[in-house]
Amino acid sequence: MRKLTEKRRTGDRGERRTALYLILRGYRILERNYTVGHKEIDLIAKKGRVLAFIEVKTRNDTVNSSPASAVTVKKKRNIIAAAGSYRASHDTSEMTIRYDVSEVPVRGKINYIPNAFTE
Repeated sequence: MRKLTEKRRTGDRGERRTALYLILRGYRILERNYTVGHKEIDLIAKKGRVLAFIEVKTRNDTVNSSPASAVTVKKKRNIIAAAGSYRASHDTSEMTIRYDVSEVPVRGKINYIPNAFTE
């Protein structure tokens, strides 16, 4: 149980760092941990006409593999499905939709990947 708690704390730190990263670049954070059933989107942010659905991957060790590689096909499908639910309940008709990934090492710079995947 303790390991899950530490993992969640690490993930929360990564999400906060990514939110600040985006805010400093002119984005407005609309949602954090948006959940539909068992599907979750870490952050939903807007800048101008861009609406970004963001998966945050925080890792202690980024040497052996890229955190973005942990965004599996199943995870992408879940994010896209949750984004569809969000879009159905919000007016996003004039928005450009983007699916981004934020790689957050515990120590070091964020690697933000816009358009990391598509529908």
